[in-house]
Amino acid sequence: MDSLVLDIGGDIGALVIHAGPELAEQEIEISPADADPAAHREHNVVHARRDRHRTAYTAVFPSVASGDYTVWQRDGSPHAVVTIRGGEVTEHHL
Repeated sequence: MDSLVLDIGGDIGALVIHAGPELAEQEIEISPADADPAAHREHNVVHARRDRHRTAYTAVFPSVASGDYTVWQRDGSPHAVVTIRGGEVTEHHL
């Protein structure tokens, strides 16, 4: 798998969002769950990440403060709320 550097520890975690190939090179957005839906959102692009056996499509948020976050769909509606814990990697499947 491609190498990634995650900046986690203390009250900082990471989020890996698994997607399908149809979302390759598309942006995924997150925001604090208690934020105004019109507030600024963090975003990352879904990239194809390959190893010897398969290709995975993921958007990686390498440094996210602990808390609850809304994962937004491409149409701007909320998809799910995920909980980030410090020092941990949270995974979510679209």
